[in-house]
Amino acid sequence: QVQLVESGGGLVQAGGSLRLSCVASGTIFSFNAMGWYRRAPGKQRELVATQATGFSSNVADSLKGRFTISRDNAKNTVYLQMSSLKPEDTAVYYCWATRAGYDYWGQGTQVTVSS
Repeated sequence: QVQLVESGGGLVQAGGSLRLSCVASGTIFSFNAMGWYRRAPGKQRELVATQATGFSSNVADSLKGRFTISRDNAKNTVYLQMSSLKPEDTAVYYCWATRAGYDYWGQGTQVTVSS
């Protein structure tokens, strides 16, 4: 059973930074891709960043320059580094992974950016 456990969310002032972590059970190298999505209050879930195994990362155009995704295969962990945070970045952030056509999701971690 695959488990994705996020951490690192919290309350931060606008302009601040946070780093989210997602630890996966099992080796993340077996995943075809991993990444992050978010859901803001009253909005649909949206892609934040993904990284296919062995390929470069993909960050949503609106977040490029502020958000960076990275992976540490030895630690079975994927990270989301967020900087210059804005109130509109407030959302629940979900870790995502896919393997053999199946999608896996973490429980989510709340990020709140105050103005």
